[in-house]
Amino acid sequence: MSRTPPGAELLRGSHDPSALKPLIALAEQALRDWQPHWSGFLSAVAREEAMERLGSLSELQLEAEGGRPQAERCRLLLQRRDLAEASPSPAAPLAGLEVSGNFLFDPAEPGDVRSALLAAGAHDGELGDLWLRGDRGAQVIVAPELASRLGGSTALVRSVEVELEARDLDQLQPPTRPQPRQLATVEASLRLDAVASAGFGISRSRMAELVRSGATRVNWQPVTTPSRDLRTGDRIQLENRGELTVISIQSTKRQRWRLELQRH
Repeated sequence: MSRTPPGAELLRGSHDPSALKPLIALAEQALRDWQPHWSGFLSAVAREEAMERLGSLSELQLEAEGGRPQAERCRLLLQRRDLAEASPSPAAPLAGLEVSGNFLFDPAEPGDVRSALLAAGAHDGELGDLWLRGDRGAQVIVAPELASRLGGSTALVRSVEVELEARDLDQLQPPTRPQPRQLATVEASLRLDAVASAGFGISRSRMAELVRSGATRVNWQPVTTPSRDLRTGDRIQLENRGELTVISIQSTKRQRWRLELQRH
């Protein structure tokens, strides 16, 4: 008899049980009906937790796909391991959405675009990674159903009316992210704005501004305080600029801090 996921055990101690619970149900369905199933788009923290917890089930195989390298928001494919070994995995159901408007006099943040799409009828699980394109608008990786539903319509982002057009994934131009590399820096403090400034190559004042605006997270949790101290193992996520991991911290003779960082 096939083993089904022990839901209560998998949920115990979860960081986000409301996100994990439907994934457990989807895993149960995949094991029961021998069919591959795609989840909606998941936050990075929900995806990582699902991969860790559901990945421990011997009969289940999971794959994540977000439509671009190092995608933050991904859809998760859940299928029987023997089914995956017998045939190629189905293509991820992904599409693009162009958000076009003139933001020269009313600049928008990614959160503004996301809120506008939700107000226009999108569901959270239909929205993948989103990035701005200067003052011209934004591009978004979305579920194909959303691209079909909103393509050809308009929405309001802040005070700007935008046009929404469905796009193929290869028509999108996502921002590039650097290859993982090791960095070393010496800082007077372990403050988030100081360390992230050095790691991402941004001025400290601009980094502090980004933190206060909500563009930064530590270990996937929103942080809006530039003065927050960091510890070894902390992971800093900066919107559309990737991730920074604090590998090691050592004090120096001059009461400063020598840090080893890895940028992803």
